[in-house]
Amino acid sequence: MASEASGNGDLGQAFARLAQVIALLRERCPWTGALTHESLLEYLLEEAYEVIEAVETGHTGAADAAELSGELGDVLFQVLLHARLQEEAGHFSIADVVESLTRKMIRRNPHVFKADGTLTEATTEDQTEIERAWDAVKKTEKPHRASPFDGIPASLPALALAAKAQSRARRAGLSVPAADATVPAWDGEEELGGLLFETVRQATERGLDPEAALRAAVRRFTAAAPPVTE
Repeated sequence: MASEASGNGDLGQAFARLAQVIALLRERCPWTGALTHESLLEYLLEEAYEVIEAVETGHTGAADAAELSGELGDVLFQVLLHARLQEEAGHFSIADVVESLTRKMIRRNPHVFKADGTLTEATTEDQTEIERAWDAVKKTEKPHRASPFDGIPASLPALALAAKAQSRARRAGLSVPAADATVPAWDGEEELGGLLFETVRQATERGLDPEAALRAAVRRFTAAAPPVTE
């Protein structure tokens, strides 16, 4: 199922050539050949953060979109390297990754696709309904997950971890109770940033690790949350 917005030229041919270049680098470049899943992790994080920085600093317009394009390419390079390592081990290839992702997107978006991948006659703009359908499909895919917090990467930065845990709780119908601590009133992103910055300043001056403190708060919240029943 091709999209009219898939870009110029033969995307399949271009992607296959890129995968071939990665394979040749693994074979002929000593530095690339020595890479492992573990040694690549720092680069995956670094490249992902560079994409975030490019977007946050406004490099999305026509004049400087090349910077974002390059950063996205660096992330794709990491994905291809990880897939190549698995292909060399005889587990799966980048083609398996692409096909699996395609099936997942079709399966998890029944408001857009029928089960056979063709488009539905009509869709919905109800975000809650879309999220509900997505979560329902995920439950069938991962029936072993008993908690709405299962699957949240524990290695997420503390703020992202807290936001994800609270989002999962709300989607599961759980309340997010206010903490006992008093938080000064704030208005808008700039004031919120200042409040967070000041919180970190006070914590570090007292010899406390704000990252660890917030992680601990997330753990207390998820541990105290009641189970979700069907």
